[in-house]
Amino acid sequence: MKKFFLLFLIFVAPIFAQEETLDKVIAVVDNEVILKSELEVRASVEATRSGGNPKDPKFRDMILQRLIDEKLLYAQAELDSIFVSDEQVDQQLDQTINYYIQQYGSKEVIEKAYGMSIEKIRREMRESTRKEMMTSMVRQQKFGTLSATRREVKEFYVENKDSLGLIPQRFDVSHIFMNPQKNEKVKKVARDFAQTLLDSIKRGADFAQLAKDNSDDPGSAKQGGDLGSVKRGVFFPEFEAAAFKLQKNEISDVVESPVGYHIIQLLDRKGESIHTRHILVKIKSNDETELAAIESLSEIRDSIMNTDKGFSYFAQKYSDDKQTASFGGHLGVFEVSQLDDNLKNVVYKMKEDEISFPKRLEMNKSTVGYHIVKLNKKTPEHKPTFEEDYEDLKKLAEYNKKQTMYEAWMKELRTKIFWEIKE
Repeated sequence: MKKFFLLFLIFVAPIFAQEETLDKVIAVVDNEVILKSELEVRASVEATRSGGNPKDPKFRDMILQRLIDEKLLYAQAELDSIFVSDEQVDQQLDQTINYYIQQYGSKEVIEKAYGMSIEKIRREMRESTRKEMMTSMVRQQKFGTLSATRREVKEFYVENKDSLGLIPQRFDVSHIFMNPQKNEKVKKVARDFAQTLLDSIKRGADFAQLAKDNSDDPGSAKQGGDLGSVKRGVFFPEFEAAAFKLQKNEISDVVESPVGYHIIQLLDRKGESIHTRHILVKIKSNDETELAAIESLSEIRDSIMNTDKGFSYFAQKYSDDKQTASFGGHLGVFEVSQLDDNLKNVVYKMKEDEISFPKRLEMNKSTVGYHIVKLNKKTPEHKPTFEEDYEDLKKLAEYNKKQTMYEAWMKELRTKIFWEIKE
């Protein structure tokens, strides 16, 4: 997805509004052209990301060569008859644009920032998205399954041993998480309030005004709960299951999803796209439920330390983080830079096999609770060794192998497919 987010940034880059330049073709690759404006935008975006100078001739030439490579990959994708359907493009555009709607808060903010409607942005991005998907597919077909044998990893390690640098300090961490919002009392309060709002709508209250006054979805509340037209697969399954059953203008019963309770109205439907509005009532914890979560976690910690049942057993039985509970609460192995500040402050002070006292944790924007953390293992910074760090070395060897083969392949494409720089 990162590639498509970059594509979005490149397209909507404010540089378009900063200066007007007389556009011209600066390179030709097969049936494609590279325009001066395209180079200007890409150089500006890449300079912002890397700290380069977009006016530096060497930097600009590097960016131009990248653009040429992208066009060569697209030309090869066409030669290989790689096909991307309209449905696949629509799905990718939906994901990209909905990601940015979440980041900016609403589609109206995006439209105002870039001076065009979401639909126009979609139209303008459509062909670029299709080409990017095709080039990704041709690379995946060529190098996606490439791996390194143990012998190749060993050779890579021996050849690069002195230049590999250090393996960073790492922390192997597990946790047990409790969500105060799972408490049945606070769930009932939220559901009862949602039912009260629904009853008001049935008695003739204005849906849009109730959404503005009461919805806990800030992105849509200002628009009277309007969520716009969205294809299937974007909303929570529970939301979609209810919304797709509705008739035009029909209003649902109270619907529960992972973020709370919804009242949904279907405004329009075209095929697999629905235009809805909703009122969201989030489940909000209180002092009582938060204290109960802390006390429960404290009791679990005591049980782990005083019984022969390990951390994994209690995580599977009690953790509200269902993604990790089935794995005994294992969060993963993290480098220092990958730890958020809260978790970093906890594990840095811990010894191996130590279990923390309950700490507050924000799982995401809608889920806040408490957890206890176990530090399974702390690996200090060290020079890589073949046996201890084999998996890291294997990834490096595979990356090196892919890059070497990719560069050789690109040189080959430059001899097979026509390209020319015009300036």
